[in-house]
Amino acid sequence: MLLRARQFEFRFPGPALVMGIVNVTPDSFSDGGQFGSAEDAANYALKLVKEGAAIIDIGGESTRPRAVPVPEAEELARVLPVIRLLAGRVDVPISIDTMKAGVARAAIEAGASIVNDVAANRSDNELWRIVAETGVGYVCMHMQGTPQTMQNDPHYEDVVAEVGDFLLERVRCLTESGVKTEQIILDPGIGFGKSLEHNLQLLGNLRRFTTLERPVLVGVSRKSFISRLLGTELAARLPGALSCAALAIESGVQIIRAHDVAETVQAARMVEAILKNRK
Repeated sequence: MLLRARQFEFRFPGPALVMGIVNVTPDSFSDGGQFGSAEDAANYALKLVKEGAAIIDIGGESTRPRAVPVPEAEELARVLPVIRLLAGRVDVPISIDTMKAGVARAAIEAGASIVNDVAANRSDNELWRIVAETGVGYVCMHMQGTPQTMQNDPHYEDVVAEVGDFLLERVRCLTESGVKTEQIILDPGIGFGKSLEHNLQLLGNLRRFTTLERPVLVGVSRKSFISRLLGTELAARLPGALSCAALAIESGVQIIRAHDVAETVQAARMVEAILKNRK
C-alpha cells in the first residue's frame, strides 16, 4: 500500500509512523501556550524529529471540546512562521492541522505536505480541490458534529459500523473531487464526538478500519477518556496512551499521532519486534 504526500512516499506494510504534535495555540487541552515564539515551536519540532517523529503536525486552532473558533488570519499568523522555519530543515513531511481551506493552501505554499482535517465531515469540497491540485496527503477524520458540539451527548446505533461507512463514503467523495486514493489517510477520530464507551469500541475494533486498504491514523495521546476510565490526572495519561498505541499497531494501524514521541516510538518498535517473531 502506497501513501504519497507531495515528494514523500511511504509503503506499507512497514514500521508504524509516529506523527509528532506541535500545537501553536494558547488553549489546546494539554499543551496550549507552550511556545513563546515561532522559533521555540520550530526547535521543539526539530527535537521531535530527532526522537523519531516521521511526520510533524502543526496546529494553530484548538479542536478540544467547546474550543472557540479562531479567525483565519490569526491561525495563519500562528502556523506559517513555524512552517517556514521548518521547511528545508527537516526531511520528514510537515502536516498542517486545520479545518480551513485558506489556511491549508497557505501552509502548503509555505512547505506543508499533509493536511490533517478534523472536519472531513464537511459538505463543501474547496479544501479537497486544493488537496487534489497540490498532491499533498490528506487525513480524513470522522467527527460527529463540530468541536463546539461534538461532546453534547454523542449517539450511535453502531459506532464501529457508522464510522467505517463514513470513511468509505468520504473516500468516494474525495476521489470524485480529484484526490488520488494514494493521498488518503483514514482516522476514526478517537475522542471527537464519542463517549468513553464509543472510544473503547473503536479501539477494540480497529481491524475494521485497517482492512479498508488505506493507511489508518490513530490519535489517543493525552485524551480525556483515559482519565475517565482510569481516574488519572492529565499528566499521568502516558501509560494509557501507550497501551492504546501498542494495541493499534498490533491491529495494523500505520500512523500514531502523539505528543510524547520518544516514548511512542519505543513502544512501536517493541510491538513490531514482538509481532515479527509471532508464530
